[in-house]
Amino acid sequence: MDQFLQQILLVISQIPQGKVTTYGEIARMAGYPGYARHVGKALGNLPEGSKLPWFRVINSQGKISLTGENAARQKSLLELDGIKVNENGKVQLNQYKWQP
Repeated sequence: MDQFLQQILLVISQIPQGKVTTYGEIARMAGYPGYARHVGKALGNLPEGSKLPWFRVINSQGKISLTGENAARQKSLLELDGIKVNENGKVQLNQYKWQP
């Protein structure tokens, strides 16, 4: 596993229950500012059944970036986590953003 992937997975593994963060923040905290898109691609390649809390990562507008049934799955997991998500897939970042 390359260092970039290792670092972003480490950061994502630390997001606490009931909190979210953005692709860009993950990249910054991992030491790769400006690599938000790469974070998204890495999450898209997680193995089936991964225990990583991938669903706690949303876009910089506070919205779920996925579409269709994947978006519905992420919304459901966020709600099970105690995070309120509106009908447009938006989360109130000022309330739920992880501040490590």
